[in-house]
Amino acid sequence: MDIRKIFGRNFRRFRLGAGLSQEAVAERMGVDRAHVSSMERGQQNVTLLTLWQAAQALACRPAAFLDEGGGGQSPEANAKAPRRKRTKS
Repeated sequence: MDIRKIFGRNFRRFRLGAGLSQEAVAERMGVDRAHVSSMERGQQNVTLLTLWQAAQALACRPAAFLDEGGGGQSPEANAKAPRRKRTKS
């Protein structure tokens, strides 16, 4: 599958999972709503900076947008998990 389509599908899934409109995500990213729409449709060849901005806007890891399986995980599940303290046994 085209990596732009994979990114777009995941971007839309995370946006909807966060309960945000395209306009709200665009505002967080500092881009136009039409740009968000074209990214979701897989029509944009996004840059690393755009990938980073999308991850920041949706509180997830940049790599989550490139997951071919879609995983069905929420943005929170892709956030870096806090480290657990070790306890003595």
